[in-house]
Amino acid sequence: MSKRWSTRRLYWTLYPFTATAVAINLFLLGLIGFSIGLPAIPPVIALIAAVPLGFPANVLITRWVNGLLDEAES
Repeated sequence: MSKRWSTRRLYWTLYPFTATAVAINLFLLGLIGFSIGLPAIPPVIALIAAVPLGFPANVLITRWVNGLLDEAES
């Protein structure tokens, strides 16, 4: 068996992917809002907002991936 990654290392490895997914979802949410008359969210604003919003989302993703790794090892 290979050595298991620490939760901290897994967290920081997954963070760029999680923050990108959050940015894409914010941008698409802005497009949906635009269709009902709200102002659109520009891509740069979605990227900036995704930086802090990515942290709590990444906690959930890291827990999920840790569970998958536990399941795969057993």
